[in-house]
Amino acid sequence: MSYRQFILPVLAAVATIAAAPVSAPRVGIASFEALPKPLPLPYHAGDAKAQIAAARARAVKAHKRVLIDLGGNWCLDCRLLAGVMETPQMRGFVAKHFEVVTVDVGRFDQNMDIPASYGVKGRLAGVPAVLIVDPKTNKLINAGRETALADARAMTPQAVADWLAGWVG
Repeated sequence: MSYRQFILPVLAAVATIAAAPVSAPRVGIASFEALPKPLPLPYHAGDAKAQIAAARARAVKAHKRVLIDLGGNWCLDCRLLAGVMETPQMRGFVAKHFEVVTVDVGRFDQNMDIPASYGVKGRLAGVPAVLIVDPKTNKLINAGRETALADARAMTPQAVADWLAGWVG
């Protein structure tokens, strides 16, 4: 078999796979250049448990999931995640599918009872840690994948969008 006889069918197969529909919506965020500047400071002091309870109540009524974003304003990856979620391409998608609560964990010394209440054992492996919660059962849906966005700076905004889309109910 010649190189040409081998490579042409392979290239045709790759083109077919690349053209196949993807389950996650493409939001068209090309790079971090599109993010707001300065990056948001999304984490504020407050009663995190009350905010989560209120978000759960809204989510049940609206048939959404609760997205609990655990992080700190000192964390670049946390601020990048918040920036991606605030882009015009993502804002509507996130609002349609999630009730978002940002929870300040300080330097891993505040609100650590919240991830523990969802079964996250020990210290968080990193932030942002994202908990996707079914509001009816109050159960963690993305168990074991809470810190998948902890290295958000190494991900494209589209990869962040795809990850979030994978948890839509």
